[in-house]
Amino acid sequence: MKSPTFKIILFCLLFSGFSPSVFAQTPEEKIDQLFAQWDKPDSPGATVAVAQNGKIIFSKGYGSANLEYGIPNTPTTVFHVASVSKQFTVFSILLLQKDGKLSLEDDIRKYIPEVPDFGKTITLRHLASHTSGMRDQWNLLAMAGWRMDDVITKSHILKLVERQKELNFEPGEQYNYCNTGFTLLAEVVARISGKSFAEFTAERIFQPLEMTNTLFYDDHEKIVKNRAYSYSSNTGELKKSVLNFANAGATSLFTTAEDLMRWTMNFKELKVGTKAIINEMNTPHVLNNGDTFGGALGQFVTPYKGLNQIQHGGSDAGYRSYLTRFPDQDFAVAVFSNLGEFNPNRLALQVADIYLEKYMEAPMVSTPNNPKSKERKQLKLSQKQLKNFEGNYWNEAGSYSRKIYLKNDTLMYHRSGGNESPLAPISKNKFQMLNVEVDLIVKFEPTQMIVTINGEEPIYSEKYVPLAITKEMLKEYTGTFYSEELGTSYTFDANNEGLIAKHLRAVDFNLMSVHNDLFSTNSWYFQNVKFVRGEDGKITGILVSSGRVQNLWFEKL
Repeated sequence: MKSPTFKIILFCLLFSGFSPSVFAQTPEEKIDQLFAQWDKPDSPGATVAVAQNGKIIFSKGYGSANLEYGIPNTPTTVFHVASVSKQFTVFSILLLQKDGKLSLEDDIRKYIPEVPDFGKTITLRHLASHTSGMRDQWNLLAMAGWRMDDVITKSHILKLVERQKELNFEPGEQYNYCNTGFTLLAEVVARISGKSFAEFTAERIFQPLEMTNTLFYDDHEKIVKNRAYSYSSNTGELKKSVLNFANAGATSLFTTAEDLMRWTMNFKELKVGTKAIINEMNTPHVLNNGDTFGGALGQFVTPYKGLNQIQHGGSDAGYRSYLTRFPDQDFAVAVFSNLGEFNPNRLALQVADIYLEKYMEAPMVSTPNNPKSKERKQLKLSQKQLKNFEGNYWNEAGSYSRKIYLKNDTLMYHRSGGNESPLAPISKNKFQMLNVEVDLIVKFEPTQMIVTINGEEPIYSEKYVPLAITKEMLKEYTGTFYSEELGTSYTFDANNEGLIAKHLRAVDFNLMSVHNDLFSTNSWYFQNVKFVRGEDGKITGILVSSGRVQNLWFEKL
């Protein structure tokens, strides 16, 4: 029997807004506590599944799969899991390699001759490891004027690929995440097997593994029972986040958390494939210079707290997903959400912490906002000290700019597209970035900003002062610029606000001067614009870069 004192304390805690969930003891109670804030009928939520030693040891849903009809998320709710799809695409290619139908070292043009001849061989392995140098399909589509909620088919993507004239870099030289490669791999599977990619994966993977609620969704009009719909609240109000993809390979896997656990179990107790296939998928890819970058085939090898972790996340519309495996502990976690602001990576690793704590090295957690950061003492700097670091910084290698500015006594690191993160001072000129899933340090020198991620090679950006260009000077940069590769054009106009880019289907956006003939924007797909001049000094065109697309040519008309 509880003592009267205990009852009084509990009564006071409950009626002061205190939740008894802080007393969570079992793994199940601890997971419920992690997801409690989304576990309500008027909120999108998540589903979670955990597998260990060949069994599903936990599965549960939180919040709603459909807000209009009040349908709850459950372990059997079907989610679009976006880029988690890629490992199934690679697995399909490896099954065909085992069948003797192809080799990872084959040229993609052997199977899809419509892919342009760039003068360099692009192998299936390059495509599967994001080292092909090809431009990314989503960036290209957006630059061409497509919205991401348009109906986008495989045919649309292949036609855009056919028009490309250049690569971002020579195959095998670099890593640059590229969805295009996996759309092409899925098409290779279809052409060799004589079946659609959805049919092939159903017959060779999903049915043998009894993944009864899993399919590749290549028809945007197809009815799927028990599916979750996606939402976003980035405007301050919950709204539907529509997805109309009708292509598969890079994305479009529909599955449940429990079905995905059956997939992870196959990595240990084989029902489909071979040990050689599993080893091939799990082995980090090697660049031409002998370096590795953590990318394997359709997955990433990312050590976590001293443990071997193999993972991939996904993000489309308001869907968010993360699948992580710890093969040495025969342990896996899947977290899916239908809320765009949800962070499945962080939640999945917190679930892993609950079960694998005894295997892990001393935690590197310093604050709830930065779950992977090393513990560092934060300093208090004055506004005057912080203002010394404000300014614009240009990274020549990546062709991007960053803006550092003070906001409510906090230094902010601003990226293009309105994405920003707070910086916490740990010395007089060194800061730790908060709210990110890596250990990221920003150091300021008089003319440079130096970024280090997880202790790896530093990234240098030069401080610059944007040129003050008058409206009269901007006239030189106005005109219409056409891309043959995209079949589209942009018109640049000058007004009192500066240089404005206009497209028939896109929202207008501003171009900010970096230095002579170089401008940056806040558009995620049109980040940097370099004006090119002819021998007579007149502007002949522009080169546009946006991370996964580099130096796409637009000719001035």
